[in-house]
Amino acid sequence: MTEADLRDAVTRVLPGVTEDLIRLARIPGIAFAGFDHTPVERSAEAVADLLRGAGLPDVRIVREGGQPAVIGRRPAPPGAPTVLLYAHHDVQPVGDLSQWRTEPFEPTEIDGRLYGRGCADDKAGVLAHVAALRAFGDDLPVGVVVFVEGEEEFGSESLEDMLRTYRHEIAADVIVIADSGNWDIGVPALTTSLRGLVNVFVDVATLDHAVHSGMYGGAVPDALTSLCRLLATLHDDAGDVAIPGLVSTAASPLDYPIDRFRTESGILDGVDLIGTGRLVDRVWTKPTATVLGIDAPATGAAPNALVPTARAKVSVRLAPGDDPDKAFEAIKSYLEASGPWGAKVTVTLEQGGAPFVVHAEGPAYDAARAAFRTAWDGVDPVDIGVGGSIPFIATFQELFPAASVLVTGVEDPDSRAHGPNESLHLGEFARVCLAETLLLENVAKFVRPAAG
Repeated sequence: MTEADLRDAVTRVLPGVTEDLIRLARIPGIAFAGFDHTPVERSAEAVADLLRGAGLPDVRIVREGGQPAVIGRRPAPPGAPTVLLYAHHDVQPVGDLSQWRTEPFEPTEIDGRLYGRGCADDKAGVLAHVAALRAFGDDLPVGVVVFVEGEEEFGSESLEDMLRTYRHEIAADVIVIADSGNWDIGVPALTTSLRGLVNVFVDVATLDHAVHSGMYGGAVPDALTSLCRLLATLHDDAGDVAIPGLVSTAASPLDYPIDRFRTESGILDGVDLIGTGRLVDRVWTKPTATVLGIDAPATGAAPNALVPTARAKVSVRLAPGDDPDKAFEAIKSYLEASGPWGAKVTVTLEQGGAPFVVHAEGPAYDAARAAFRTAWDGVDPVDIGVGGSIPFIATFQELFPAASVLVTGVEDPDSRAHGPNESLHLGEFARVCLAETLLLENVAKFVRPAAG
């Protein structure tokens, strides 16, 4: 098909694709523990119906002890390569409802943006795949495997088992992970690095039971104060992570203007940024340490007593090139040796994930860049890093070492994924749908099949 044909086809299917995105985003498919998982099942069924309706003859809902994923397949024409299209249909919890300007699960268009939980992360990724399939209809130039996961936001616990179980059915020459974003509105990007992840629980104990804060305070350290002092040692005075043994690397030579970053992050006036070095290094290729939560008495019910034990959840993002097992040992050794006043510190691993980095050269990357350049009307794509983590990409790389992994996405700097008022820029979504359609056409022309 010609470029003009593909543009016309995407324009034709886009209104229906957007309506289907709205219908899918109405389903509150949250895979987190403690939530009703019935909507996750409904979401998987809805995705399966979308893939069947887009012309995939082999569509199944599968699971390996966790939440349901959907696999849809269409064999490659003779001599053509196969492309694996990944996205996920589960979403984050909504958080504080009072911070939302619209109902989270009633997608609402305002000024060219579609607001709602999952509208960007990552149900728009699912529908971008559907748009490309609909645009081609029966004339797909490549084999396609669509893999839509159901628990990515909750850690992809069963994904590795699933990938290994269905390894031969999902083998591909090119893997498109549609779960990232672009550099800016109007500027496309390929994500070429992601940080890894080590989440730990930090338990501090100073007493075997609570005691009167007046009678014993001043001589006996309480666990909560001890925990606060311990957590304060995670950073040096400049805000760089102080844990020895973690890797730092250099990011791509992009300039990230500080004023733009402050606006996009929502940091308050007068609050300083932390860390040293180039901004892209700080947010893409240096480690971070973040206190995600603390278990302690609530202020309204706290007695006047010294707290005997306290717990924090700490998330450490790892630079590309670091190893999560070695990093955990470094974190554990540092914290357990740093208990103030001899406080007993125990560090346990909650979750770890490998970083991702790719040398983005070769026919598949050329095909992607050409598709992006066309879809964005001549704007050259840039290679970016992302400070977040997608640990399962390492499993894809292990299982399919000959495949080219392309990390793409629909988000822009104001999408606010995981936060209140998540939204999708509909103009950029249209470009993403066209870019993926053009990518499949380019892959058919320039990538030689080797999967299997």
